[in-house]
Amino acid sequence: MALIKPKPVPICETLPLKHKPTEAEIFVVAETFKLLGDPTRLKILLACLEKPMAVGDIAQSIDASQSLVSHHLRLLRAARLVKGTRQSKQVYYEADDHHIRHIVSDMIAHAGENDADTE
Repeated sequence: MALIKPKPVPICETLPLKHKPTEAEIFVVAETFKLLGDPTRLKILLACLEKPMAVGDIAQSIDASQSLVSHHLRLLRAARLVKGTRQSKQVYYEADDHHIRHIVSDMIAHAGENDADTE
């Protein structure tokens, strides 16, 4: 009887932390993940990653009301996940910086990994 060898599992590249996080940093990270745990907020952030968008355009793209999107944008702005830039009478929202793009893209890649590949 032949032995079945398991497939090799790719090893994730780990990035060393620059320093041990402070309690305040741990709190901010936990609050950030808590905010991103809401599917509507995550959809809004994903829309803002594509290109700067006005509230009405975001609402249309995620099929939500403008008031709901505005409420969630207020929370995302307070957490520095998105920033708004006024152009004429409109405010266009986009991801605050490249760290946000990396966090979201890494989590989507993680969610898309097939568990069967690691067995």
